[in-house]
Amino acid sequence: MAKTSGMVWLVGAGPGDPGLLTLRGRQVLESADVVVYDRLASPRLLKYARSDAEIVYVGKQSSRHTMKQDEINALLVDRGLKGLSVCRLKGGDPFIFGRGGEEAEACRSAGVPFGVVPGVTSAIAAPAYAGIPVTHRRMCTALGIVTGHEDPGKTVSTIRWDGLAQGLDTLVFLMGVENLPNIVRNLTEQGKPSDTPVALVRWGSTSRQETLVGTLADIVQKVLDTGFSAPAVTVVGEVVRLREGLRWFDNRPLFGRTVVVTRSREQASELAELLESLGASAIEFPTIRPEPIPEVAESPVLSCLPLDYDWIIFTSANTIPFLLSALRVNGGDVRSLGAARLAAIGPGTAKALTDLGLNVEYVPREFVAEAVAEGFPVDPAGLRILIPRAEVAREVLPEALAARGADVTLLPVYRTVPDAEAAEDLRAMLNEKGVDIVTFTSSSTVRNFHDAIGDAPMDGVCIACIGPVTASTARELGYQVDLVSSTYSVPGLVNELVAHFGKTEDEA
Repeated sequence: MAKTSGMVWLVGAGPGDPGLLTLRGRQVLESADVVVYDRLASPRLLKYARSDAEIVYVGKQSSRHTMKQDEINALLVDRGLKGLSVCRLKGGDPFIFGRGGEEAEACRSAGVPFGVVPGVTSAIAAPAYAGIPVTHRRMCTALGIVTGHEDPGKTVSTIRWDGLAQGLDTLVFLMGVENLPNIVRNLTEQGKPSDTPVALVRWGSTSRQETLVGTLADIVQKVLDTGFSAPAVTVVGEVVRLREGLRWFDNRPLFGRTVVVTRSREQASELAELLESLGASAIEFPTIRPEPIPEVAESPVLSCLPLDYDWIIFTSANTIPFLLSALRVNGGDVRSLGAARLAAIGPGTAKALTDLGLNVEYVPREFVAEAVAEGFPVDPAGLRILIPRAEVAREVLPEALAARGADVTLLPVYRTVPDAEAAEDLRAMLNEKGVDIVTFTSSSTVRNFHDAIGDAPMDGVCIACIGPVTASTARELGYQVDLVSSTYSVPGLVNELVAHFGKTEDEA
C-alpha cells in the first residue's frame, strides 16, 4: 500500500492463533511505520512487521496496565499526526469489547484518518477451538456476547440480566473470570436453570488452551479448586454438551507441548508448522545463521561457465541459494549447472532443487553422507563430482567417493555462525521448566545451543535428534538423547515425537 499521509489502522489480530490474522490485516502490518500491540495479540505476528518499524507494546491486562487507554489514544494520534502509518494490533476484533471504538473516536477528534480491519473474535473462535459451536440448529437460535466486566465508572449495571437469562440460548462472556460469581448469581436469580452447562476456555486457539466444564451450580467452585484464571471466554448454554464429541484441537498428539526448534531462521518454518499442526507450541531459537562466503565467487571452480561436472551433490538446502548467488556474480544462473546430474542428501534438499525446476536423479534411502556414497547409483570411478557445501563439514562423503576413484571437488559456499539472539529468554524458560522438548537437526545446532544456554537446567527436557550423527554430538556434549528419528528428515523427526508422546500418554 502506498503511504500518502498519516493513517491509523485498527487491526484485529484474532484470538491467539497467528494463523487467524486476516490477509488484509497482514498487508497493513507489513506496511506500517509503527506497530502498537497488546497482550492478547500473538507476538509471532510481529515477524510481518518491517524491520525498521517502531514496535510499541501496550500490554493491557485486567487491573494491571503497561499503558493506560488515554495514553494509547494519545500515542496513536501523535504518530498519525506525524504522517506515519500506524497498525494498532488488537487481540480478537477491535470493535467487540476491544475499545476500538474509543480509539477510533480519539483519531476522529484529532483529525487523524483511521480504518478498521475486523478480526476473528475470541467469542466465537475460543469455543470453536474447544469443540463448542456457539450456535446449533437443535440447541441454539439466539446468541448473546456480553462483557464480563462493565465500565468501572458506571454506578449501576446496564446489563439486562432478565433478558439474557430468558431470551438467549447461548451466552458468551468475555473477560469475565474475575466476575464469574456475579454472572452466575445474576443468571440463576433471573431463572436460568442451575444445571445449565458452562465452559471456560482459557488462552483459546493457542497451545496453552485449557477448558473447564461445569454447570451454573458448580462452575465457581471448580474455578476456585483448579485455580483457573484469566484470560478466558465463558460459554453458558446447552451447546457446551457438544464439546466431548466435537473436540478437535486440544486432543491432538502434541497438544500443550512446548518445543524448541534450533534450525536456522530460513529452515525453521517447516518444522515449526508441522509441530503446531499437531498441537505443540513451537519456539524458534535459531542457533545458527548461514551467511555467504564472499570469496566463493572468485573460486576457479566458477571461472568458466557452464560448470563441467558429471554430478553435483547437494548436502544441504542451505547450499542452493548461496551457490546460485555466486553463479550470478560470474554472469551465470541456474543454467550454469550445465549437463551435470544432480543428487540430494534428503527430501528437503531435493524439494528445494525441484522447486527451481531441476531434476534430482538420486536421493539415498538414508539421509546421511555415508549412505550417499554407499548407494551411489553409478560407479563413481573416473567421474568428476562437485560438492558445494558449508565451510566446515564432515569429510566422510568426499573421502568415500574419492576412495572409489571419483575426482571430487569441494566448493565451500557458506559458513554457519552462532545466532543466540534470544538466549536470555530461552534460559529463563528452561529455568522455569517451560520447555518440554528440544529438537536438533545437525551437529552445529547442538554445539551452538550448548554454548548459548550455558548451565541452564535441561533435566526433564526431551532431546530429539535427526539421525545418529547429530545424536552422537549431543551425547558428546553431555545431553541425554531421548529420541533419534529413524528417517533422517523433518517429517521423520516429528513422527518420532508423535509416536513417543502418544505411547507415553497411553501407558500412563
